[in-house]
Order: sequence, then structure tokens, then C-alpha cells
Amino acid sequence: MPKVRQGGRPSPEASEQLGELILDAATDLFLTHGFGATSVEAVAQRVRISKRTFYHRFSDKRVLFAAVVHRIIKQLRPPAGSRLIEGADVQEVLERLAALILRAALSPQATALHRLIVAESVRFPELIEVFAREGAAEEATTLIAGVLEREMKAGRLRLDDCAFAAQQFLQMVITVPRRRAMGLGAPMSKRELTEWPPKVVGLFLNGCKGN
Repeated sequence: MPKVRQGGRPSPEASEQLGELILDAATDLFLTHGFGATSVEAVAQRVRISKRTFYHRFSDKRVLFAAVVHRIIKQLRPPAGSRLIEGADVQEVLERLAALILRAALSPQATALHRLIVAESVRFPELIEVFAREGAAEEATTLIAGVLEREMKAGRLRLDDCAFAAQQFLQMVITVPRRRAMGLGAPMSKRELTEWPPKVVGLFLNGCKGN
């Protein structure tokens, strides 16, 4: 546990560490038991803190869940400065993006988080709002749309709506692999996952060039 300064006021380092411990506990409880079955009391007991200490950092369970989602997504992002869209060949660029997106979407935490959202969004519709706000889908779509717009301006692709095309590309990349990872069919093998990005990109670009 974080060490507390004399007088009961924790140092900035201890306060940050305690915040991380709360998020660690909440992540495990949310992804294991679900949003509805996880209480503030359970998180506080796991970290061995009072509810007052908990509420000093998070105003309610929804805010805590948003922080958990934000941290999961942050951990799945490529390192800052990664050269994601460099290269003259659009096939190479989109394959690189597709592989990164697929790896992130099929990570154990991302899969468990998606399963939680699907299972509990009817009872807790606010979870969809939290996931949409904290998730990376919009960021990925914007990045892909920028690549497509660059290619369209260069005359190499024909598209009416780059943002819409980027959304469709993202769904092509993740929908089937994610469904299979969640038990709706056999999970994809390593070979299938390796071959998936080139197949998706090839099909997508053929459609774009055929407009």
C-alpha cells in the first residue's frame, strides 16, 4: 500500500499509486463480475481503503468505469511517435493499421470489456456512452479516413465519403475476428489472424478502385 505522510496526508507519489491500485482492483472486478455486480464497497475492500477515500478520487461507479475504460484503451495504443501512416503504398499502410487494430481489439482485456458492454448495456445503457466517449474507434476512424483522403486526392482511390469508408473498413477488420474470439465460432488461428489484414485490405481497396 502507498505510504502516507505524517499527519495523514499522502505524498503526490503515494496518491498516484493509490489511484492505480483502485483502477487495478476495479478493472479485475468489472471484467470478472460485470458492472452491475461490482460495488464501490467491493472495490474499496479489495484495496483496503475506506469509502470516503474512494469517493475522494472517484465521484461514483460510472466515473470509475470510465477511468478503467480510458486506461485499458491507453494501454492498447501504440507508443507515441509510432510511424503508423508513413509510406507511399496504401496497401502497406492499411495492412499495418489493420494489424494494430486487430491486435488491440483481440487483447484479453479488450475482449472482456466488449463482452461486458454487450452483456450489460440493456440494464446499464450509460455504458455504451462511456465506451463511445473513452474508446478508440473514433480515433482510429479519423486516422484511416485521413489515409483514404490522401489517396483520393492523389487520384489513386475513388470515394464519395472517406469517413464512412473508414468506418466500414474498421468493421471489416474487427467484426468477424471479435465475434469468434467471444465464442461465436471457433477462435481464429494464428495463421488466420496473420492472413486477415491483407485479405481485408485487398477486398476493401478493390471495392474503392471499382467505384
